Amino acid sequence: MQTHQTTVDPSEIAKFEAMAAEWWDPNGKFKPLHMLNPCRLDYITSQIAAEFDRDLTGPDAFEGLRILDIGCGGGLLSEPMARLGAEVVGADAAERNIPIAKVHAEQSGLTIDYRHTTAEDMAEAGEQFDVVLNMEVVEHVADPLGYLTACRQLLKPGGLHICSTINRNPKSYMMAIIGAEHVMRWLPKGTHEWNKFITPDELFDLMRNAGLDPVDRKGFVFNPLTWAWKLSDTDLSVNYVTASLNPA
Repeated sequence: MQTHQTTVDPSEIAKFEAMAAEWWDPNGKFKPLHMLNPCRLDYITSQIAAEFDRDLTGPDAFEGLRILDIGCGGGLLSEPMARLGAEVVGADAAERNIPIAKVHAEQSGLTIDYRHTTAEDMAEAGEQFDVVLNMEVVEHVADPLGYLTACRQLLKPGGLHICSTINRNPKSYMMAIIGAEHVMRWLPKGTHEWNKFITPDELFDLMRNAGLDPVDRKGFVFNPLTWAWKLSDTDLSVNYVTASLNPA
């Protein structure tokens, strides 16, 4: 990996390096992502299908689409995209994640191009994608605007950018840090820094400044009674997801 990137935060990378071996353990340190994944996938697949006029009920619905999963981790989103027929590149700045993702893809019979690299290096190399998945990453980088600008550069004209993160308010502090890290112990203490959380309005402004055109946002809401996540049009108070287009 080249070393000139400006948005990678080494302390954030170290956190995920330390947890790398647990990516595919549904009861391990990434349990919250395993619980959230069906809801994330519902949003992602519906947005891609709508933008590129694809039928999700048919085989290989995403055939012909090139998708980048930036901050891919162990491949929790890369693998479903590959199963839908897309050409998938999974990229992560945490080197230890890549061999784990590769082995799991091989065991699953999937062909995924996993790389230890950054958005900036890929943009500089001229890589282009129909879709960039940027899920739960922007709150961990040192320069959100620089990072989002690189993500926009990676999109073909008319390409789709899907980005999720965590809102910044007292409720998100209680839920994402006190609740998830200290009470439920779903994540190691210190995984998130509240001052790095980004409000939906701030994220839309960052996207516009990066050259993207925001077109949608929804909340991810956890129901402790059903122990499941759902999408919400109105409740973006903690976790939320956005869709934007590259108008260039």
